[in-house]
Amino acid sequence: MRIITGYLLILLLVPAFVAVVILTYTEADNAVSFSDTLGEKIDLTETKLSQTSLILANNDEVITEIYRPMNRSYASGHEIPDFIKDVFIISEDRNFEKHPGFDLPAIGRALAINIHSDDIEQGASTITQQLARNQYLNHHKSYNRKLSEVLYAYQLEKTFSKSEILEQYMNAIYFHNNAYGIKAAADFYFKKTPLKLSESEQAFLAAIPNNPSYYDPIKHFERTKKRQERLLSQLAEHGKIKLDKAETLKKEPIILKVDSRKNSYPDYSFYALHELRELISEQENIDNTDELTGRIEELLRSGVKIHTNLDIALQKRTVQSVTDHLPDEEVQGAATVINHETGQVVAITGGKDYQSGDFNRAYQAFRQPGSSIKPLLVYAPYFERFDAKRDSQIDAGPLCIKGYCPKNYGGSTYGMVTLERAFIHSYNTPAVRILQQVGVDKAFDDLKTFEFGKVTEQDHVLAAAVGGFTTGVSPLELTSAYTVFSNKGIYLKPRAIAKVTNHSGKILYKWEDEPVQVWNPSTVEKVKSLMQKTVSSGTARKAAGAGPNAGGKTGTTNDFKDFWFIGFNGPLTAGVWIGKDKPESLEAINRLSPHLLIWRDIVKK
Repeated sequence: MRIITGYLLILLLVPAFVAVVILTYTEADNAVSFSDTLGEKIDLTETKLSQTSLILANNDEVITEIYRPMNRSYASGHEIPDFIKDVFIISEDRNFEKHPGFDLPAIGRALAINIHSDDIEQGASTITQQLARNQYLNHHKSYNRKLSEVLYAYQLEKTFSKSEILEQYMNAIYFHNNAYGIKAAADFYFKKTPLKLSESEQAFLAAIPNNPSYYDPIKHFERTKKRQERLLSQLAEHGKIKLDKAETLKKEPIILKVDSRKNSYPDYSFYALHELRELISEQENIDNTDELTGRIEELLRSGVKIHTNLDIALQKRTVQSVTDHLPDEEVQGAATVINHETGQVVAITGGKDYQSGDFNRAYQAFRQPGSSIKPLLVYAPYFERFDAKRDSQIDAGPLCIKGYCPKNYGGSTYGMVTLERAFIHSYNTPAVRILQQVGVDKAFDDLKTFEFGKVTEQDHVLAAAVGGFTTGVSPLELTSAYTVFSNKGIYLKPRAIAKVTNHSGKILYKWEDEPVQVWNPSTVEKVKSLMQKTVSSGTARKAAGAGPNAGGKTGTTNDFKDFWFIGFNGPLTAGVWIGKDKPESLEAINRLSPHLLIWRDIVKK
């Protein structure tokens, strides 16, 4: 009895629905009113589609894919082969070119089946309805949602051409394994663009969206292959291809080339995303943390490209150098490499065996800098203010000022020495005397341009001359500051991000930093020559293999808890920090000088 009642209901509903549609098209005034109403109620600008964002190296190679929350890359209509469009039209919606968004005969058939089963078994969805469901609605099975789907489909047909609807559909559908849209599916399963797919591969991909989990090519390859063959037969039956071609395509082997999401250089990518926060915050003037996080998530879901300054070869060398010279599991290291000629951060390693999301020591670890701070806080401010030369004399003897009594390494005492000797052998008492002569506050004023994040008023003490800071500095901060010595006293904050573009290539964000003259060229030239002498005949002799013009400054903190070396060679300024995450003495490896060997291997020509 229920079945008979259902069919009677269909006989009554279908003519009524047809009458509404006919009236909609024939009554001009009413049609305009209906369209206007739909236009007001249905917003086609707010879609649910998100796209995969990409981080690219300086050679445009994709190094990281960011899914928020799904993997999708938009393909324009001309990037999608006509063959696969035909496959979807034949298999999903043969009346696609004729209907106004919904197919009445198909709806009638679906109603009959659903009433018979006392459930919603069939949806009779056109391609346009499927687009409405994927892009604007949800997949909940209900007659309410179905009605909304029909209305959205009708409005889509009034707004877009058939080719535009098909293009949007091909970018909205799900191909399983977090691949949304034909472009992401082609890349994920075959490592190809859609236009590079063979017709056999196109039909294979077209087999998936009908039931993505059932036709998962990785878990159920044979199911997917059988459906592909059915689709090819349907194409032949409807005259889209010849029967012999269908048989040929069925026999072509399908070879999947699936690998995991790209995340090749997590040390660098992790920092690039951190820098993205700074860039968005600065350019959109967002101070609220939650608001900033929301804006970044929105941006990443839109499918942007973050173009970075990463030099892949140099990144590999940097990571390998840290690994090679730190065999002890507990000893960690970080390194940053900057092209000081261009102001680009070209390589970063956040630690041995770094994994995405780990604590990135390159910019998140703040440690005492030891004597590596001397060129910035002591010698450059001194040369800037006094007519001193490298052979000028300075007292390296014992010193006590208001209870502060610094010692030279090993407790050694010296008399009058040249500034060059004091620098290249890293004597402490001369450095403290120089800072006192310059004035602590004046010397720290010189550092303001470098924006050391953890340096505060509490650090304005004489002990800072030898690296005695409350919290310390990060390897990236210190390396960035050192670029001033290779740029004639001009500082331009080094950046990892070159620009951020949308999927069509429009520049959305880029840094607009202005260079600042910190010291005179003559000042930095004196310091630079001292750093070169440090490598050739001072505390950094083990780094001399980098090249004849290399220069830098070592730093060792009390009890050998931290080893530093920051220096330049050619166009590169690199900084290396060695230590344990929980500071402990590393005196056992002091004679090996791993920080110098790592640095040498990174920057040597």
